[in-house]
Amino acid sequence: MTIALASDHGGLKLKNAIKAHLEEKGIAVLDEGTFDESSVDYPLFAKKAAEDVAQGKAELGILTCTSGEGVAITANKVKGIRCGIGYSDNVSAKCREHNNCNMIAFGQAEMETPDVLRRVDIFLNAKFEGGRHQRRVGEINDIESNC
Repeated sequence: MTIALASDHGGLKLKNAIKAHLEEKGIAVLDEGTFDESSVDYPLFAKKAAEDVAQGKAELGILTCTSGEGVAITANKVKGIRCGIGYSDNVSAKCREHNNCNMIAFGQAEMETPDVLRRVDIFLNAKFEGGRHQRRVGEINDIESNC
């Protein structure tokens, strides 16, 4: 499995912690930056990671910024991406189980690193349940196709 990662300067420390966590588990990482704390525009980095997932270069993606909001909004503009914000353990699971999310976002200023690392594992281990959720994801895809 390969995971695409990206952050802005406000999520860099958290992204680096996630990267180390994934690599310790033997998971390949495609790190799209940023790589230092210089101020940068988060859409540029979130878009790269989202495109990696949309194009099949990575199976899933994880984004970080100060709040998680900006990178999630950006990722969701890329066709084929469904990105939620993992603000709790339950939501981190439901992103995959109910919404078949292929990306998740976290906010460095809003979450503690141990909580995020646990939620990363929850997200990666969760499986899409299909059934009634497939119909709803299909409806989301229809909206995307018609916009």
